[in-house]
Amino acid sequence: MSRIPTPTTIADAPAASRPLLEAVEQQLGVVPNLFRMVANSPAALEGYLALSGALAKGKLSAQTRERIALAIAEVNGCDYCLSAHAYLAKNVAKLNDAEIAANRHGKSNDPKADAAVRFAVLVAQQRGRVADVELAAVKAAGYTDADIIEIVENVALNVWTNYINVVAQTEIDFPLVSAEAVA
Repeated sequence: MSRIPTPTTIADAPAASRPLLEAVEQQLGVVPNLFRMVANSPAALEGYLALSGALAKGKLSAQTRERIALAIAEVNGCDYCLSAHAYLAKNVAKLNDAEIAANRHGKSNDPKADAAVRFAVLVAQQRGRVADVELAAVKAAGYTDADIIEIVENVALNVWTNYINVVAQTEIDFPLVSAEAVA
């Protein structure tokens, strides 16, 4: 059971959150528990949706964004996000099981995506304090400065969702995927 109440329905959410949740339902067909729980703060829900929407319009592919989400969820030990992104990676981004497993281990089987995922993990683990050689490696793989900014922004977005779900102990409404031991 979540430590922060999750409105059972859109109608149970704060009035200012209802149109945002209705938009989520229209887009996804359902309103996952994360969205309903965050709806307790209309400002937080609006911010999350705005950043998510903006990054979806960026240069990084949906597949790369899912790879990063899986890697960061594993770094932070967030079962909710691992479960959600494993489902999305397989069913929406069309990543195979071997790729999802590699992503959870901070890698990718695609050479270019591997550089992005490894860099994202370094950003999370080192709290942004990456070495010049680490930044050079992601650039050498073909990522531009704009791409690197988007990688970092995706890390930040995923850290936020990881932390809010770990704090809240959000009830998982996707097929369960558990994080490996977090250091």
